[in-house]
Amino acid sequence: MTSGGVEQQFRAIFAACYGPLVAYALRRCGDRAAAEDIAADTFLVAWRRIGDVPERPEEAVLWLYAVARRVSANTRRGDARRERLIARLIRTRVDHAEEAPTDDALTANGAHAIATSVFRRLRPADVEILQLALWEELPHAQIAVVLGCSVNAVGIRLHRARKAFSVELEKDRHRPGHLEATGHLPFPSDFTND
Repeated sequence: MTSGGVEQQFRAIFAACYGPLVAYALRRCGDRAAAEDIAADTFLVAWRRIGDVPERPEEAVLWLYAVARRVSANTRRGDARRERLIARLIRTRVDHAEEAPTDDALTANGAHAIATSVFRRLRPADVEILQLALWEELPHAQIAVVLGCSVNAVGIRLHRARKAFSVELEKDRHRPGHLEATGHLPFPSDFTND
C-alpha cells in the first residue's frame, strides 16, 4: 500500500472509530481527559501497526477496543506506580501534636497533595530520574542505560534530584496546611541501590 493509501486508511479509521473508542474508554475510566489520552495512545499503536488494523470500520473498532483495553491496563499500572512513588517520597513522620490529624487517610491525602505540588515544581530531568529509581525501581546501572550516561553520573543526578525534592518539600513545610515533616529526606534507605 502506498504512503498516501496508508494515510487515507488511517484517516478513515480515525473518523469512523474515534467517538466509539473515547466512549469505550470513558466507560472504563470515568474521566474524559483520561479517556481521550487512552484513545490517543490507541491510535498511535494503530498508526504504527496500520497493516494489522482491519480496513472495515466495524472490524477496526473491535481491534482498537482490544488495544485500548491493554492501554487502559498499562495506565492503571502506571497510576498504581505513581501512588507508590508518592507514598515513598512522602514517607515522613507526622508530628503527633494534639492538632495533628490522626486519620491515616487524611494524612495520606495531604501527603499526596504535597508530593504532587513538589513534582510540578521540579525540573523534568529530576522527575524522570526519581521516577526511574522509585517507580521502576531500577538500580543505578540500569538507569544509566536508560539515560545514556555513566553509573557515576546517575549517582550525581539522583543526589541532585533528591536535594531538589527536599528543598521544595521544605518550602511546603512553611506553607499553611502542610504536613509537619521531619528534617530528613523522605526517601527509603534502599533508594540508592546500585
